[in-house]
Amino acid sequence: MNLINLIILQCQPQQGQQDGMSSLLSFLPFILIILVFYLFIIRPQQKRQKERQKLLSGVKKGDKIITAGGIHGVVEGVEERTVLVKIAENVKVKLEKNSIATIVGVTEAVDKK
Repeated sequence: MNLINLIILQCQPQQGQQDGMSSLLSFLPFILIILVFYLFIIRPQQKRQKERQKLLSGVKKGDKIITAGGIHGVVEGVEERTVLVKIAENVKVKLEKNSIATIVGVTEAVDKK
């Protein structure tokens, strides 16, 4: 019996060394998942938001735009949060800057005085 107990004791892993290593290895998949989320979801979204803010802050008079609702027009005036857009002859609408989807191009702004 004494020999069997000795063999069983030698076959069992030592508790002190393996507990620290196994707890680190158990967190490794979670760390990898967080890293993947950051690289493939969070970081590209932040880049898109910065590009959108740059687009909206660069809107100026004479830009051809398309709104989120699909309205095409030319910017006639720019304020801090809104833009005045000419969509037809003698038809101007005031829109929030956030409703601008894209800037298509720039037209020659002619001042009528």
